[in-house]
Order: sequence, then structure tokens, then C-alpha cells
Amino acid sequence: MATPNAPQNDIEPDHEEEVRSPVSSRFLLLTAVPSWLVSLVVHFLLILVLVLLPVAQKMNQQREITVDDTADAEEIDEFVMEEFEPIDEMKLDFDKPPEQMEEAVIAEENIVSDFQEMEAATQQLDLVDFADQTAPFSDMMTDNAGLTGNGTSGRGQATRTKMLSEGGGNGGSEAAVVNGIKWIADHQLPDGTWNFDHRRGAKKPGESKNFGEFSNSPRAATAMGLLPFLGSGHTHKEGKYKKQVNAGLTALVRLMQVRGREGSLVESQGNMYSHGLGSIALCEAYAMTQDKNLMAPAQASLNYIVACQDPVGGGWRYKPRQAGDTSVVGWQLMALKSGHMGYLEVPRNTIAGSMKFLDSVQSDGGAKYGYADPGAKTSMTAVGLLCRMYLGWKKENPSLEKGVDFLAAQGPSLGGGANMYYNYYATQVMRHYGGAKWEAWNVKQRDFLINTQVKEGQPEAGSWHFTGGFTDKGGRLYNTSLSLLTLEVYYRHLPIYKTTASEEDFPL
Repeated sequence: MATPNAPQNDIEPDHEEEVRSPVSSRFLLLTAVPSWLVSLVVHFLLILVLVLLPVAQKMNQQREITVDDTADAEEIDEFVMEEFEPIDEMKLDFDKPPEQMEEAVIAEENIVSDFQEMEAATQQLDLVDFADQTAPFSDMMTDNAGLTGNGTSGRGQATRTKMLSEGGGNGGSEAAVVNGIKWIADHQLPDGTWNFDHRRGAKKPGESKNFGEFSNSPRAATAMGLLPFLGSGHTHKEGKYKKQVNAGLTALVRLMQVRGREGSLVESQGNMYSHGLGSIALCEAYAMTQDKNLMAPAQASLNYIVACQDPVGGGWRYKPRQAGDTSVVGWQLMALKSGHMGYLEVPRNTIAGSMKFLDSVQSDGGAKYGYADPGAKTSMTAVGLLCRMYLGWKKENPSLEKGVDFLAAQGPSLGGGANMYYNYYATQVMRHYGGAKWEAWNVKQRDFLINTQVKEGQPEAGSWHFTGGFTDKGGRLYNTSLSLLTLEVYYRHLPIYKTTASEEDFPL
């Protein structure tokens, strides 16, 4: 046998034959093999070389890569909270506030989230399959996105002035918003929160009156501090008050329970009211900025609302799965709506359940609403009708028309004992409905708030306060927040029944 290194022509024949010459062997080989097979082999070898050559080059390049710890790398957004004072709820309640709070130390960085994004987003996935029930994110990238927007587009600089003038606002109403927001900014605590006892965050000299009783509700107070900023277009990404908004959002996420009851913003004095308000703030901030770091906390807050819904009646109240009342339902449903506007996941079953609850407390065919049973309370009717609008009732719905007539006949609540809770909801109903009834309502409500805002004198200039019932308990922060949100009605949300408004009905 030939050795491995033997040349090809030194072949030992299998039979005892004369060894052929090299020339004759190659000739026989070429003549015996078809030409197409030779061509196939040649092309295969060429292709193999072309395929393997880049791979070999890439492997050589990879062997040349070295790790350089000093090389500049692309920075990954990472939240830093070191500059914030820690929130210690055990120390939030004290008898007398200090005479002068130090200026809040607010970090430049974006809000901090301790959430694991995938865990928070899927926490309640076992309740319902979300996949085909959420508006696709790509909708926001269409050519019409700038025109139709996601419901919060009116807050942007490009459209705000136009919507203000079209909706019935004026220079006086905007000046009131500017001054009111400044008052709220001046009462933020160093840890980024707000307190209904607004004296604790006061940074202006002088004795402040009309402080709220709910001193241990940092979640609700912080949400009510944040919402007017967001309503006028200030976010943690842009605007004059981005540091304050960033600090407030950071504090709100910190106060969210991430173990045990994931996503909860419930607190003893505020219960599910606090959670609904906080969820609205988180979802609006996410809807306005699409900041990926806000997605997990915002979604987790929605998941908690889903988990707390009464499985029988479809509503919400103070405790998880408790039979609902219209007031608490209103805040939870608005949170779900804010999440839906931000393309977060909102289950169809949850929305259907809320409609079932509204059916259970309506009267006069759906024109009026009660608290926990069928009724005709003006404030609950305003809440119920606004929910119905967002749940898809058309403007021509006879019950909606009758309900709007009922609110128009009542008019806004004015005077020293004004009920701003009612005004906040009813003004939104009238604004979305539009027409002559809205115009008449708007003049009364707008001018009343412009005229009743404190114009001068520290530390109350820019704020509002009305007396009676919960208004006193909420104090000046509560009244100022709701008054500002009412004056921001012209651009805070796109009109539901305007042709340029986006199709934002809940998925049903």
C-alpha cells in the first residue's frame, strides 16, 4: 500500500496489471467523468471558499479584541437617588412643622425604579390575555400622530395655545395656572413628596392657613402635587419644573410597595383613592414621555387595580375586591384610561366589569348616578357620565344628553363653599360635550377660579381654598390641585367628540 505521503501517481493496482503512465491516468479520469460533474465539483469548491473566507476573517478579528476597562462605552441610563433624602413614613407625622423648610435637593437624573420590568408587566397576566387588547405602539408613529395624539397631545407646546383659545381659556386662566403651579412647587418637601399639611413644605415666609388633616397620606398628596404639572405639559424630561416633577415621580415610585402587594399605592388614610391618584400620575407621565423606566411602575399600578376589582359587581372601594362606590371607581377608571392612552396593558374583562358597576348605580336610564346604589347625586352623576364618555358612549346617546342637561341646570359649584371635586368632574363632562351649554358653563367656572385665587401675600399667593366637608380636610393643596386641573381642561385631554381626537375607546 502507498504511504500517506505518496504521490497520487504511485498507485498500487488492485490487480496485477501494468502500471499506467501519469498522462494516461489523468486522461482516463477526465474522459471517464462527465463534464457536468466536474463543473459541479469546481463550483462547489469555489462557493465553499467564498463562504469560509469571511468567517475566518471574523474569527481572526475576534481574537484581536481586547477588553479595555478605560475605553469610553455608551452610557446606560441609570437612576441615582443619592441626592434625595430617604422617605421615612414613621417620621411624616409631627405636631408642628418647622418654621422654614430647606430648599429641596432634587437630582438631575430621571426617576428611579426598583422594579424588574418583565416581572411587573406580567404580574397579573393570569387574569386575562392582554396580547390582543392593547392599542399597538406603532399607532403613535403614524403620520397623523401629531394631529390626533394619544389624548395628552394637547399639553404640548405646539397645540396648547390653539386648544386653549378654541376651548374657551384666556390669558387670565393661564396666568392662574402659572401662579398655581408655582405655589405647588414652593411646597414640595425635600424628599420629593408633598403633604396635605402643606406647611411642611413651605419655602415662603409667613403663616400659612387652611392646611389639610390628612398628614399621613404622602402618596395621595404627592400625586395631587404632580398632576397639575403634567396637566400643563411639565414632565421630568422637559419644562421649567422638570426637577420637581422628577423628584415627585421618584418619591412616588419609592413609596410603591414592591413586595407583598406589588404595585400598591394604598395607604391607611387614603386607601384606594391614594392608589387611583398615584396610578394616574405614573400613567400620565409615561404616556407623555414613553420613558421606559416608568413603564414597569405604571403597569404594576394598573395590575394592582385589576387585582383589586370586585369580581362580582365590577367596582372598587376602599379595600381590595370590596363592593364598589362611584367615587372610587372614577379614580380607578381614569387611571386605566391614562394607562390605555400610554399603550399599557388594560384587560378587557376589567373594563366590562366597570360598565357592569355603572349599570348598577345609574338611574333615569343612565342619565344620573348614585354612590353605591341607584341615585341622582350631582357629583356622582358627573363622575358616572365622564366614565361613560370614556367607555364609548356616543355624543348622541339620549341618556348622555339628558345627563348633560341635568348638570347644566345645576351649574358649577361657586362661592366660598365650592365643591371642587364636583367641579373637576363636571367641567370635564361639559368640555367634552361642547356646544352652548359648555360655553355658558365655562365662563362661570373659569372666571370664578380666576377671581378666587389668592393674588398676593406669602405664602398663599397662587393657591385656592374653599370650605366645607372634604374640602377642609384636604386643605389648600387639595383645593389648589383640583382648581388647576379644572383650568387645564382646555388642553389636558383631547376632546372626546372632536373629529381630530384619536379613537381611544377602551378595548371591548
